[in-house]
Amino acid sequence: MKTLNYAVTVGLASLLSYWLTTTIMSSVHLSHEDGQLGGMCAVIATIFVLRTSRQKSLHAAFARMSATLVSFALCLAYLAIWPFHPWGLALLVAISVLIPGLIGQPDAEVTATTTVIMVVAGLSPQEAWKEPILRLADTIIGVAAGIAAAILLNEIGRGRRRGRSSQHDGPQADPPG
Repeated sequence: MKTLNYAVTVGLASLLSYWLTTTIMSSVHLSHEDGQLGGMCAVIATIFVLRTSRQKSLHAAFARMSATLVSFALCLAYLAIWPFHPWGLALLVAISVLIPGLIGQPDAEVTATTTVIMVVAGLSPQEAWKEPILRLADTIIGVAAGIAAAILLNEIGRGRRRGRSSQHDGPQADPPG
């Protein structure tokens, strides 16, 4: 039952983050397709963050936001000056691997966000510098949905545990006296 609850929670949280992103952000996304991409980025962030415990979810949220902020800064700096180029993508991916390694977090998943931002900037070069900003906002929505769902899942689990323990306690007899 625990696996089913988790699966349903991940599915519903993903739906929520997709809907929030494509609805709330619809006025700032550059196109319908960009909005769909934003929804996808939010869902990925939700899936990445939502874990089986609140503590694990908070740790994953910190990792996801740290990685996204590194990608945001690198891509915004690059795209503010130059257009997308495969060599630029390669350079930013290499830097995205180097930075977390230098600060003692070599497993930080920075490269996926950097790759998405850069490739989308190549597909829509007119306002490519906006992509890092949009993907940051999408990720924030996805992380928030993941954390909210993790807290809800934790509370549901806690309520069930309390319910089970009170059912098993049964009536207490008065001690002999």
